[in-house]
Amino acid sequence: MSLHREVAGFSKSAEAYERGRPGYPQAVVDWIVEIGELGAGRVVVDLAAGTGKLTRELTGRGAEVFAVEPLAEMRAELVASAPGAQRVAGTAAATTLPSESADVVTIAAAFHWFAGEAALAEIARVLRPDGVLVLVWNRRDLGQPLQAEVSRIIDPYRSDTPSYVSGQWRSAMDATARFSPVAELHVDCEQVVDRAGLVDRVGSISFIANLADQERSAALAEIAELVGDEPATESLRYVTDAYAYGLAH
Repeated sequence: MSLHREVAGFSKSAEAYERGRPGYPQAVVDWIVEIGELGAGRVVVDLAAGTGKLTRELTGRGAEVFAVEPLAEMRAELVASAPGAQRVAGTAAATTLPSESADVVTIAAAFHWFAGEAALAEIARVLRPDGVLVLVWNRRDLGQPLQAEVSRIIDPYRSDTPSYVSGQWRSAMDATARFSPVAELHVDCEQVVDRAGLVDRVGSISFIANLADQERSAALAEIAELVGDEPATESLRYVTDAYAYGLAH
């Protein structure tokens, strides 16, 4: 599986991603732990782990955690953020992990990049027969004026970049015979950011990071104006959407 051309933006913005992206609500993490029965003797694979925003929440729960991430720059951030996880250079279609080695596979803010049979076949191979696949996204609340303004600025640059809100990921799950839905959870949350934080948040978006220097600087300067001078802060609203699937038998 080749990576979408816009994925290169994450290599350029790994540090901004770590500083600027929100984490995941404790209620969602606890739900994953419960539904995956995480604890001693269990194995969880955090696929497309990025800088470890979810990985770090899964370590310390008794299970062995493998963070699979194709980009070296993202894996470098994982060293500090999730030292308790095993870092693996791999992709969704080629994790390098043994068959039937995982009780849970989690994918946070990433499945839309590779939703399809190649990735689902690999996930099904890695999972044990009673294993669980969990998909998680932080969805920006566009009913909030600030989030709507962010979209107004960045959307002209989006082009055909894959996204969660397009719904194509769900079409892949509906079409596959490999998995069946088990449960879902939706939690409201917020991220408090200052001006630099908002710039990092938007600058970590792949298609913004991939812009030519002058164009990127202009877009981020417009983003910066949405927050007052420091120490002023703003609250960005999100809904965290989580979906659990079991292997179809």
